[in-house]
Amino acid sequence: MGILAGLGSRLPSYGRSIPAWLSRRRRSGKAEGFWRPLAFFLGVVAIYAVTQTHYDYLAQYMFFTHRAQHLVLHHAAPFLIALAAPLPVLAAGVPNQMKGFPGRAIAVRILWPLYRLLQHPVVAPMLFVGLIYFWLIPEVHFDAMLSRQLYQVMNWSMMLDGLLFWWLMLDPRTPERLGYGTRIVVLLAVVPPQIFLGAYLTFSKYELFDVYAVCGRAWPLAPLADQQLGGLITWIPATMMSVLGVLIVIRYLLGENRWQALSLQ
Repeated sequence: MGILAGLGSRLPSYGRSIPAWLSRRRRSGKAEGFWRPLAFFLGVVAIYAVTQTHYDYLAQYMFFTHRAQHLVLHHAAPFLIALAAPLPVLAAGVPNQMKGFPGRAIAVRILWPLYRLLQHPVVAPMLFVGLIYFWLIPEVHFDAMLSRQLYQVMNWSMMLDGLLFWWLMLDPRTPERLGYGTRIVVLLAVVPPQIFLGAYLTFSKYELFDVYAVCGRAWPLAPLADQQLGGLITWIPATMMSVLGVLIVIRYLLGENRWQALSLQ
């Protein structure tokens, strides 16, 4: 909450101050502020921790550790990275050789329509929730946990989709196609499907994912207890991320209204 409070204290001029902030950084060579770099750093470290350490091994042999891994990849880490709004600084750090890459214009023309489609206010929440459901289809989950290539596709797809979704929700600017009110509606719309899925996993009387019995669990935990813990992780912290997102968007909205009121004085 300290990160949110620190970011929130500058929200009235947040969206409009990015170019000035970036120009000051370019002149001084120093990054201003503390909370935004910290949020970005924590997001990147969290992704590293659940994919490039021994934790990734545990995520393949326990269902609840797997769900915690996807909570980080799909919710918490992308949330922090999007909250940091790092694109201006990252863009400023792109080497000139890459900026002048001959195929850049062609790549932009090809990828931009796809990006706009994925960021559509109807497509984005459906994809956000749909990927969670898709990778938890027992047959699909079984294959993904036994195939190294498919396992990587699963994790990468969750992380990239999380970055796209939370950037759309937490972008400090106000795109004409997605105002603050629409963002709140989208954030609330993804809550019920996650609650339903988490509750189903938690209260199911049957073991749904037998891949962990086939490969063996890292710890001697009863299958249903493992599944119930995974269901609670899918249910409670994941939906709370949407609540935090709504609070931040409301803060953006209040800051926007305050800025407009000051400009009229």
